[in-house]
Amino acid sequence: MREQSPDTRRRLRRTLALGLVLTAVASTTGTAATAGPARHGGPDFGPNVTIFDPDTPVAEIQATLDAAHARQVDAEMGTARHAYLFKPGSYGTAAQPLQVKVGYYTEVSGLGASPTDVTVNGKIETYNRCLEGGGTGNCIALVNFWRTLSNLSLSINATGQDGCRSSANFWAVSQAVSMRRLDISGGGLSLMDYCTAGPQYASGGFIADSRLPATTNGSQQQWLTRNSEVESWSNAVWNQVFAGTVGAPDDAGFPDPPYTTLDTTPVSREKPYLFVDGRGRYHVRVPAARRDSRGISWGDGMTPGRTIDIRDFFIAKPSDPVHVINSQLARGKHLLLTPGAYDIARSIEVKRPDTVVLGIGHATLTAVDGAVPLDVAGVPGVVVAGVTVDAGLTESPVLLRVGREHGRNASTPHNPITLSDVYFRVGGPHIGRTHTALEVNADHVLIDHTWVWRGDHGVEGFTEGVNGDTDRWRTNTGRYGAVINGDHVTATGLFVEHFQRYNTVWNGEHGTTILYQNELPYDPPTQADWMNGDVEGWAGYKVGDRVRHHTLHGGGVYVFNQNNPSIHTENGFEVPVTPGVRLHHIMTVNLSAGTIDHVVNGVGEAADATRVGAPVYVTRYPAP
Repeated sequence: MREQSPDTRRRLRRTLALGLVLTAVASTTGTAATAGPARHGGPDFGPNVTIFDPDTPVAEIQATLDAAHARQVDAEMGTARHAYLFKPGSYGTAAQPLQVKVGYYTEVSGLGASPTDVTVNGKIETYNRCLEGGGTGNCIALVNFWRTLSNLSLSINATGQDGCRSSANFWAVSQAVSMRRLDISGGGLSLMDYCTAGPQYASGGFIADSRLPATTNGSQQQWLTRNSEVESWSNAVWNQVFAGTVGAPDDAGFPDPPYTTLDTTPVSREKPYLFVDGRGRYHVRVPAARRDSRGISWGDGMTPGRTIDIRDFFIAKPSDPVHVINSQLARGKHLLLTPGAYDIARSIEVKRPDTVVLGIGHATLTAVDGAVPLDVAGVPGVVVAGVTVDAGLTESPVLLRVGREHGRNASTPHNPITLSDVYFRVGGPHIGRTHTALEVNADHVLIDHTWVWRGDHGVEGFTEGVNGDTDRWRTNTGRYGAVINGDHVTATGLFVEHFQRYNTVWNGEHGTTILYQNELPYDPPTQADWMNGDVEGWAGYKVGDRVRHHTLHGGGVYVFNQNNPSIHTENGFEVPVTPGVRLHHIMTVNLSAGTIDHVVNGVGEAADATRVGAPVYVTRYPAP
């Protein structure tokens, strides 16, 4: 995932595989509005939130969002965070559509109780970044991270765009990007940008609770579409998963095409969202958990759940001390984190049942002095959403802890603790160190879309190439990505990459994962640095030896040992051999360096240099 030179890691690792695929698939807020009470009579969300209303001239909104994109389009490791929110109403016209491009650390969301309350006539897009030739060549979406689009209707209008650009609404993204609660009509949706020069690669994403038009997957390596409706879906690369989605493609031909389709989602809960009622008052809607669900939550009216008045939230700014935040939480307040980077030298402690922690505009908590930035008690109904957690210079034991490993955890199946769009970074914008990124000890937890990332590139000051990557291995340290100790934990969209031991280790009983995406670390200097006792390497997904019940639907582990292509990893997946542990539609793939000897437990051919870009699939393990 490097973009700094023509021979970027992501470009190198996927050239053959995606080349074959592509041949086959032909901190200002602007002038428009501010969030302060003076103009809107509502809460003060701080200087990094811009709220538009239908009376704002289209040209003014367009200028504000164009300026925002210009600031953020290349700010991959920047510190600015922004949210652009639309009050109920219609924006753009047939003759003057609103055409928006979304950059890094940017949220674009409607403020309606339903997605149909806010309509954008125009387009909301993310294009490839073109990294060579003055912005004309080496065009990819492999590092288009950290952006959010939600809770509105998009009536596609390409007026004024050229022939190729007018052919679809483009959303060319990779990890840590979500589309939620959307109603898209009037044209097609493309998850790749085929209008720019090649190679046009993209690395996966997430859609939930949305009504979609004809959708082109194109070059997306892996993708999860959950509890949605889709008119049609075309193309696939390695790992495309659908759960509870009306119109999803059939998966009987797996692995050609590589679709994994579940008729329903076993446990789901939609992300909380801000909305404005008919009297202009702000609230947060907290959707209820659903079991064995299918389709959108808002088709028959307001999404089932509870409404919390914004006055019941402590609206935090990056300057607020943690002790003040904790005091407000202890008094029974919920927490809304406005956009910005928060330095966290002691844990934000969430102890009360049903507490909501909602970040907007990619609010980011950075560990200071080895702190655990976010510590959630194992109590029912806590929801954490829209928050990024960064490791700091001093090693933290964990970045987000849910429940105590040996304590009392009282979450319930009908009101699970839920993490939605919660992202983690170890390195990238600065040196980072942690033992474990995400640790889940409580039972009945739902992880609904996360990216747990030990950075394989960044601006930490390392030199590029093999020597710099050796420095990264010794300096940006993260042993484990996700450690799941609780029982009855469900993950829908679990993306974990580059950790130095097990990327994911699942010790709890009755766990379920729906789409798992993993890249092993690029940077072990030698085989000796990548040994698990006498075993060569650490599996990308490990189910604990004592576990007797576990299910995985749609999983991929990728290898790119750039520092030392001779390194081996014995298995992509490691699980106990027992009838209650079942893996469906799993694969490994070689991205041009290193070898995974087997897919799972010695089963499956080697993903090695003889089959670069060609996945090794296992349809079911254990075999029937």
